[in-house]
Amino acid sequence: MGKLQDRVAIITGGALGMGAATSRIFAAEGARVVIADVLDREGEKLAGELGSAAHFRHHDVTDEDGWGSLVADTRRRWGRIDVLVNNAGIVLFRTIVDTEKGEFEKVLNVNLVGTFLGIKSVAPVMMEQGRGAIINISSVDGMKGCNALGAYAASKWGVRGLTKVAAMELGPYGIRVNSIHPGGINTRMGNPMGSPEAEANQAYRGQPIQRIGAPEEVARTTLFLASDDASYICGAELAVDGGMTVGHYLDMLPGAPVQK
Repeated sequence: MGKLQDRVAIITGGALGMGAATSRIFAAEGARVVIADVLDREGEKLAGELGSAAHFRHHDVTDEDGWGSLVADTRRRWGRIDVLVNNAGIVLFRTIVDTEKGEFEKVLNVNLVGTFLGIKSVAPVMMEQGRGAIINISSVDGMKGCNALGAYAASKWGVRGLTKVAAMELGPYGIRVNSIHPGGINTRMGNPMGSPEAEANQAYRGQPIQRIGAPEEVARTTLFLASDDASYICGAELAVDGGMTVGHYLDMLPGAPVQK
C-alpha cells in the first residue's frame, strides 16, 4: 500500500519541473493524479507515461470558471478530491522601478490569485468529505527579500500568509493546509539557462548544502505533507532550500567551509 493509496490529487503546474516530479511520486504511491497545466504537449506526455493513474487537464489557474470545471470533472472521474497541490507559478526578473503594473499583476494573478482560487474551489469538497490536504508551493523568496524579484517575492509572501489563514479556517474541517518554500531547484525556472549541474552548483557555495536542489527533493516533501505521516501538521512552512534561509557563509571568517 502506498502512502496515498486510492486518494485523488490535483497538481497545478503538474506537467514539468517540481510539478511533474510530484505527479510521478504521487502516482507511485497509489494516488490518482490530475495533472493540471497550460502546457498541453508536456502534460499529455506525462499522463501517458503514468497510465491509468493520471489524467491531464488543460487548466489556467487564473480562470475561476475553469477551476469549477476542473473540480466537477475530477469528481465525475474519481468521486473525490483528497489533495490539492498549488504548484503553478511564474517568475519575473525585474527591479521594482523597471516593472510595469501589468507585469506585476500578471505574476500575482498566477502565483497568488491562482492559489486563492484553488483553495476556494477545492475546500468545499474537502469540507464535505471531512478531510483533505492542501499544499501551497511558495518559495524562499516568500521568507526573505531578493533584488530584482519584487513581483515574485510579493506573490510568494502572499502565498505564505494565505496558507496561514486557510489553515485556521479549514483545520476544524479536517483539512490540513501547509506551505513549502523551495530554494534553488534544477528546473526550467530555477536554472533557466540549462546549465550543467556542476556549473549550477557554483551559485550555492555560500549556503550550508552547497548545491542546487532536485525537483524530487521538493516532491518528497510534498508527499510527506499530503500523507498521513503529516497528520498533525497544519499551517506549517517547510523550507526545502539547502539551508539558504539560514544564512550565507562569509569566507573570511572562522567556521567557513573549505570551498571545492
